[in-house]
Amino acid sequence: MPYSVAVSGASGYAGGELLRVLAGHPDIEIRTVTAHSNAGDPLVAHQPHLRSLAHLTLQPTTPEILAGHDIVFLALPHGQSGQYTDALGDVPLVIDAGADHRLTSPDAWDAFYGGAFHEPWTYGVPELPVAGGKQRDALVGASRIAAPGCNASTVSLSLAPGVAAGVIDPGDIVTVLAVGPSGAGKSLKTHLLGSELLGSANPYAVGGTHRHIPEIKQALAGASGPSTGSGPSTGSGTELNGIHVSFTPVIVPMARGILATSTAPIVPGVTDEQIRQAWEDAYAGETFVQVLPAGQVPRTADVLGANTALLGLAIDRDANRVVVVAAVDNLVKGTAGAAVQSMNIALGLPEDRALTVNGVAP
Repeated sequence: MPYSVAVSGASGYAGGELLRVLAGHPDIEIRTVTAHSNAGDPLVAHQPHLRSLAHLTLQPTTPEILAGHDIVFLALPHGQSGQYTDALGDVPLVIDAGADHRLTSPDAWDAFYGGAFHEPWTYGVPELPVAGGKQRDALVGASRIAAPGCNASTVSLSLAPGVAAGVIDPGDIVTVLAVGPSGAGKSLKTHLLGSELLGSANPYAVGGTHRHIPEIKQALAGASGPSTGSGPSTGSGTELNGIHVSFTPVIVPMARGILATSTAPIVPGVTDEQIRQAWEDAYAGETFVQVLPAGQVPRTADVLGANTALLGLAIDRDANRVVVVAAVDNLVKGTAGAAVQSMNIALGLPEDRALTVNGVAP
């Protein structure tokens, strides 16, 4: 018997990508799709590329409609999924693609999001190095999973190996990201109109204000210290002291993708060989996070449609910094792919079920 699935926020980008990936999953039956203002419309009116799901109609997003399934995916804006999670206590597995259950620190939530703080769930980045192993171990048998923020997981995967191995100083991390506007969701916003984006690069959330910053710091703290099991770290007290992240995202005119260039100082006395070994050891044998050979850097085109994070590692001795260039598809590895990969692990299914490392080109 396949697992019955409901997907909320199914008319949006994240919900649509979840449905695209799940539609090819042999152990899943998509029974219910929900939305807010679009409830009552055929799913294909909003996701016309999902032809195999043309029989589905968007229903209202209510606890009553979401309940009664084996798995519920919540693909809602931040601050909205928390209101449903208490009412879904009888659902065996709930995966939140929003931010409501990612952060372990109430203070960080209050500073960057505001509103009610909700219990942190198991963080859905399986390959992320944590003290003593990988975040994958915490996902085995999990019943509540917080899928990551796309920018946050990209930067965390880029730098966690260096933090875990003690070869970089996390006190001076600088990361600049070129991101596609699909990461901002599907709702109409003036600054995301084609006439505003085409031919322009547009920085936003400059100066330490982006909401993914505490998620990155939490993940890197988990790579350097004890893990609670539910997430990469407790994200409180002195565990985050000494981790400083300058984070600047720039919207560029490509529908999908993140290209993150992250740098950090090299710890004195560390050799080039030790630096490269830290990344190669961290991701040895990983299917979906791959370190490119020396001298190579990825492009976003290389991961379009794939559940793959490609990392290019360079060592800038003149500046005494490690440089990591990471490329991901923000809607796949950054969101839906990470959620489905985490689901597979939680259910004891093959981790790569319904996921691909192959991108789409040109």
